[in-house]
Amino acid sequence: MNSEIRQLEPQQLWNKFADLNAVPRPSKKEERVIAFMKAFGTNLGLETIEDEIGNVIIKKPATSGMEDRKTIVMQSHLDMVHQKNGDTNFNFDTQGIEMFIEGDWVKAKGTTLGADNGIGVATIMSILESETIVHPAIEALFTIDEETGMTGAMGLKGEILQGDILLNLDTEEDDEIGVGCAGGIDVTATRAYQEEDTPEFKIGYSIVVKGLQGGHSGMDIHKGFGNSNKILNRVLFDGFENFGLRISEIDGGSLRNAIPRESFANVVIDAVHIEAFEFEMQQQSAIITAEYKTMEPNLEISISEIELPSKIMDLGVQEGLTRAIYAAYNGVYRMSADIPELVETSNNIARVIVKDGAIKIGCLTRSSVESSKMDLANMLRATFELTGCEVQFSGSYPGWTPNMDSDILKVLSKLYKEINNGKEAHVAACHAGLECGILGTNYPDMDMISFGPNIKGAHSPDERTQISSVQKYWKFVLEVLKEIPKK
Repeated sequence: MNSEIRQLEPQQLWNKFADLNAVPRPSKKEERVIAFMKAFGTNLGLETIEDEIGNVIIKKPATSGMEDRKTIVMQSHLDMVHQKNGDTNFNFDTQGIEMFIEGDWVKAKGTTLGADNGIGVATIMSILESETIVHPAIEALFTIDEETGMTGAMGLKGEILQGDILLNLDTEEDDEIGVGCAGGIDVTATRAYQEEDTPEFKIGYSIVVKGLQGGHSGMDIHKGFGNSNKILNRVLFDGFENFGLRISEIDGGSLRNAIPRESFANVVIDAVHIEAFEFEMQQQSAIITAEYKTMEPNLEISISEIELPSKIMDLGVQEGLTRAIYAAYNGVYRMSADIPELVETSNNIARVIVKDGAIKIGCLTRSSVESSKMDLANMLRATFELTGCEVQFSGSYPGWTPNMDSDILKVLSKLYKEINNGKEAHVAACHAGLECGILGTNYPDMDMISFGPNIKGAHSPDERTQISSVQKYWKFVLEVLKEIPKK
């Protein structure tokens, strides 16, 4: 299947993407892709550097006639989100991504595709390798761990790069030129609890919420997609209120930056309530699936009898937990007052784990306004602390403030209009967390811009990139390289 991908145009880009996707590269486990990228640069005879945190920098001189242009930094991240469907047998630590073509789209078999940000990486690799593409001096910056903390960008020292302009290739709409992004902070609530022996005359059940679309917790947060952790908690709350349901375990969601698609719970109820409980669960499932039928047509809420769990949660802690998750804010908190249709602040209740006497709830709060980010983070903190949880803030990173007077923005806007028959690009900030804001702390004078091809369903197994859009984007990249301003 990947051989079909290699025949697509532009072949140099798709071949590099296929090469990259053969290398396992989940976040926090980038050792193999770092080695791959260093070998790539070294084999080209280019100056190749790995900094102390694992970022790879490859430098290529300007082509003939372009020596008087400003040096550019072309930047993408090496890691990818590792998500798969529940019925997909795949090991992200050892396997390369299995791709296929469907119409005008490249997809992966039951997993994330890695187009975020693999298309950007492949673009830069293609330019570094080419002997015919016209370009100024390039510093290719391949960062690590963008998806789970942006630690690569945070750890990049200020003296490594000398470039004047940064081209970030991590935007996911081909008619968009990015000039700003949201910052973020992780909000993590934890608590220990006493487990109790399951009383007699109980019946065990598994409750499963699945079939949701999921998606990027920044770019897709405004679309009304279901959050499996919130839906599961609604079911658990109802079961407790009506039947005294007791929780044994919960495993909900996966990654902090992915809208949860699946959540699971093992529970017990009194044996005398079997018929009424199953009827109520069917009714509750029908109500919720009807609410979501437009946005989440594949949502499933199912229950099945299981072997009776030996332990259940302390009752008081369970009551506090279900109420806290019910009350905790999820979704769009505030829209921007300054930029039309831009989500300013949001939260994603990404992960809920209840097992072996320990509770852990993980949220990712985003905002383009620092004070609003902390306002929502403190709201979540207060909600969870009221139930006895300890709450920690971590991984805070800044947003990227738009500069509408940017010289490189003027270049890209002009070129886009010329190439696309007078149609103007959509100049916008996004609600995702790009690395530009972080890089700007050590390189405050660097002129930054972000763009890329159409990528849909990022951070979910539905991730796909549009073939015709990649071709449009590639043409745009080549024209941009020719028009970099003089020093």
